[in-house]
Amino acid sequence: MQFAFSDQQFAEGMKKLGLGVGDEDKVVSIGAGGFILKSDVKAYKEMGQKQKSEMQAAIDGDEDGKGFIQDMFSYELANHEYGYTRELEPALSALGLSIGELNSNEKLLTGLKAALEHF
Repeated sequence: MQFAFSDQQFAEGMKKLGLGVGDEDKVVSIGAGGFILKSDVKAYKEMGQKQKSEMQAAIDGDEDGKGFIQDMFSYELANHEYGYTRELEPALSALGLSIGELNSNEKLLTGLKAALEHF
């Protein structure tokens, strides 16, 4: 996996993947400047599914919302500069959560409220 935000970075990333000029047909964009070998698409998707499953298991394993869930929200709120913006949506979006899901899950609400106390 490589990321490039200029032609020079793209060329360097291609080289790191063992590719050269004219091999652009062997890579695919993953968004946000990222690209991977087409041959790695299946593994990339599997990695995403594994990560999602592991995160759900950690959420399910948090008995009261004040463990993993609170840490999860604290990290994403900080990462999306909630302290400056006071906007929840970017953090919720990054976690794949909607306001409806949040409001219907007491553990998620508890964890979010606990995380917000630090801002």
